Amino acid sequence: MNRPERLEPIVSDTDSNTDPAPRRSRTSGIDRALQIFDHLQRVEQASTAYEIARAVGAPLSTIYSIIDDLVAKDLLDRDDNGLIWLGQRLYHYGLSYARSLDLLSAATPEMHELARQSGETVQVCGRDQDMMVVLAMEDGTGQFNVSSRIGSRSPLNWTASGRLLVGHLPEDELLTIFGRSARVSPTGRAETDPRVLAANAHEALAQGLSIQAGESDFAVACIAAPVLDRSGRCHATMSIVVPEHKVHQQNPDLIALVRDAARRVESRLGWTRPTEN
Repeated sequence: MNRPERLEPIVSDTDSNTDPAPRRSRTSGIDRALQIFDHLQRVEQASTAYEIARAVGAPLSTIYSIIDDLVAKDLLDRDDNGLIWLGQRLYHYGLSYARSLDLLSAATPEMHELARQSGETVQVCGRDQDMMVVLAMEDGTGQFNVSSRIGSRSPLNWTASGRLLVGHLPEDELLTIFGRSARVSPTGRAETDPRVLAANAHEALAQGLSIQAGESDFAVACIAAPVLDRSGRCHATMSIVVPEHKVHQQNPDLIALVRDAARRVESRLGWTRPTEN
């Protein structure tokens, strides 16, 4: 019978007078907890303990034990059917973290203003390793509905924002990132060639604008502008999600609005573009 994994105390090698024994290759309880959180975020729906154990490749008894502990601490929630979802304690942590972010504090009012001016759905997006993540969002006033919500993640090669978020990186690093992460999109129209994606990312950042239409969703387009620090690194994007036929509309001029909003975020943060003095 598999024994549940336990959280091991962290001990420095200097805490013992004897030579440390070779470390066994094993997964700690903390790592298992993170795997559970990551799985639930990835699938974006409640799961059974069996589904989680199978997804993360862990013994079911181990996952049961860790889930029980996390449920008791309100880090996970278990409903009457035994389905597991993220707990309310994580939400409170997230709120505290969000309040501490200068970037989100600066971007949120500009996001609201851009949504008011354009009448369209606006998102502030960031990078989570090989994925683009929606950090904040304001719904538009029209009938157009957007499927992605706060916390939604998409492969970098599917989105306008994804290219901008890595556009400041050198080519060899971009080739590595896109080589391991580029995926075929639901529409089949997203570029997957790492070299083409690397060139597109550099070009988009140089232009301060990225547009994708129909690459991740049919008839849906995104117009994104980067939020750059003084060194030219892209920390986030301001983007408008619209029906594909609205990409180049002039009244209002959505491209100009999103670029101006991104510049105002930089100004709030005291950042200037590399070409500005």
